[in-house]
Parts: sequence; structure tokens; C-alpha cells
Amino acid sequence: MIIVHNRLIKLPNIPTRSFFLWGPRQVGKSTLLRLLYPQAIEINLLKSDLFAKYRLHPESLREELAAAKLAKLIIIDEVQKVPALLDEVHYLIEEHHLVFALCGSSARKLKHGHANLLGGRALRYEMYGLSASELAGDFDLSRLLNRGYIPSHYDCTDGEWPRLMLSYVGDYLKEEIAAEGLVRNLAGFGEFLRMAALGDTETVSFSSFGRDVGVSPNTVKEYFSIMVDTLQGWWLPPYAARPKRRTVSAPKFYFADIGVVNHLARRGPLTAGGELFGKAFENWLGHEIRTYNQYRDRFLDLSYWRLSSGIEVDFIVGQIALAVEAKAVTRVRSEHFKGLRELAKEHPGDYQRILVCLEAVARTTEDGITVLPYDQFVGKLWNGEFF
Repeated sequence: MIIVHNRLIKLPNIPTRSFFLWGPRQVGKSTLLRLLYPQAIEINLLKSDLFAKYRLHPESLREELAAAKLAKLIIIDEVQKVPALLDEVHYLIEEHHLVFALCGSSARKLKHGHANLLGGRALRYEMYGLSASELAGDFDLSRLLNRGYIPSHYDCTDGEWPRLMLSYVGDYLKEEIAAEGLVRNLAGFGEFLRMAALGDTETVSFSSFGRDVGVSPNTVKEYFSIMVDTLQGWWLPPYAARPKRRTVSAPKFYFADIGVVNHLARRGPLTAGGELFGKAFENWLGHEIRTYNQYRDRFLDLSYWRLSSGIEVDFIVGQIALAVEAKAVTRVRSEHFKGLRELAKEHPGDYQRILVCLEAVARTTEDGITVLPYDQFVGKLWNGEFF
């Protein structure tokens, strides 16, 4: 059983400033807030009576909290469901110096509805699915790549996972897409999700994608934007600083949870050695780097590098502070180093080049590329040895 004490996101022990906590559905945001702040007042907008009350009368929040002269933390869960509450939160912060933890799984309705995002008065945190370091002794790579990073999905039995995943995707479409009115054609968006899952970790051309799905490039762009705003995916842009040779300019798209990809793409069980296991391995490695970058407050740009010939490096951190290639193989061959070696020709410098794989023993090539088993890589990553 996963325990929330292991979560590595750093939230303040005693908040003195209001903050937003964003994250995909079911990553454990509400559970973590309740654990960290057991004395806080919680307002959960998933409760239909509270949702109805505050939607019709958002001023009730001001009246209730201001009259009580409360000085402790107030948690508002699923805050995106009633954007008007943020005006009341703003007032209570300014006039009564109250502190809020504002939790949600989608910022789209707030951003696109011009809601009050508190104008810099609140910090922003993002929470992701489980990392290998959070799992510690329970870390099982095959299980993680098959089930995904949602705690309850990783913990479930083999028989439970398909139904949990069906419910997870169905609730996302029903509660965050349809209920919020984000798209008119829910069936079309569902087909888009399936096609996007088939292309997880790959570059995206809006025009060619639109032809495949049967919608306009602008609609495709809007659909991807919805996924990013509802925290179900993220873009990895190309690294293009001072290219000597022609490079690819299209971004890659990664789902936030590999379990969702497996479900939508109707993948069977993934086993080491298969192509789909390799794609899932790349998604997971990106998830680990991204999670560490956020949780440890590094905030460096993440990108990938690819020549027009197709030679590439999966992940570039910052201005090439680190270059990482994912290869889910038990025996690394010379051709697997091609991307990292071409990168060194294009961008010479004193930075670490690492190939992460399934080999059991770490080693270093004659030209300075470090070959690391995946478990050693995540250990060193979370120890701060790379950036």
C-alpha cells in the first residue's frame, strides 16, 4: 500500500502564504493536504450541496469565514468548479489575512474564463503521479509501466486495473470535459485521445494529426491545449540553440500517466524487449526528470534534440546541463549511442551524457558516455547528482 508520507513534493509545514496545488485527477492532492494540515478547514466542491451553494452565492464564503475571524488554513478542493470563489478568496486574503490552499485538477476554466488567479498573491505547486523514489522498496518498473503513476492504480490487483482505468478515463471525459463544456463533440474528443495515446512520446504535426482524426488542425491544437490545461499531458519542445545542422522543430507530446496511454491505445501487457515497453520506458523517464525538476525547485527547461535525419537524444535538461537517452534494452549496442555522440559533435561541452537502460552494471564508454541501469539513474537523479 502506498502511503502519502512518502510523497516528495515540498509544501510548507505551516503555510503563511496562500497557494494553488494543481495536479491530475487522483494523484493524491486532497489526501496529502489532509495529512499535512489536519486542523485546516476543508471545503470540498465535489460535494453537491457545497457546489450548489457557492455557485449560486459565492459571497457566502466571505460571510462565513470573515464572521468567524478565522486565522487557520482553509482548503478549497476542486476550486476550478466555482471560479467566482476566487474573488472572495482574494478579498479574504487582502482584508482578513487568511491563508488558503486551493486545490484543483484543471486550470482551463479559470484561465480561459478570466477568473481571478490572485495576481501573484498565491504560490503555485504542481503534483504529479508516483515517482520511483516515492515508491522506494515497492518500486517495480514493469508494474509501473503497465499500471501507470496513479497511486490507487499502482496498488490495485490485476483484475481491478482495467475497471479502474475505464472509470478514470470515463470520469475525465464526463466530469472535466463534458461537464465543463470544453468540447462540443465528446465522441470526437474521445477518438482524439485514442490517437494521441498511439502517438505518445512522438512529435506532433497538427495538420497530419487532423487528417488522421478528421478534424481541422486548429481543433487538434485546441484538443491538445485542453489536455495540457487539465494536466493530462505535457509538451516537450525541441532544443534548437545555435544548430549547425538542420534540426526538427515540432514538439513531442507526453501523457502525464502511462497507464492512461496503455488503456486508450488498447495495449496488452508490456514486457521488456518489446517496442511498446520501450515507448513506455521513455514516458516514465520523462516523468521522473520532470517530477524531480519541479519538486526540487530546479525549474530548468526540458527539451529533446533531433536532426532532420532522425538521429535524436530523448531529453535535454537546461542549456545542455544534462543529456539523457532512454533505451529499454538489456544489452546496449554501439548504434544506441549514435544520438549522444552526434549531439556532442553539434554541441561540444563539459556536460553529462547518460544512456539509461536495463543493463545490470553501470559503465562508461571511451568517449565519456555513462551507461546507467534505470534504478541507479533515478537514485542519482533524486540525490541531486545530475542537476
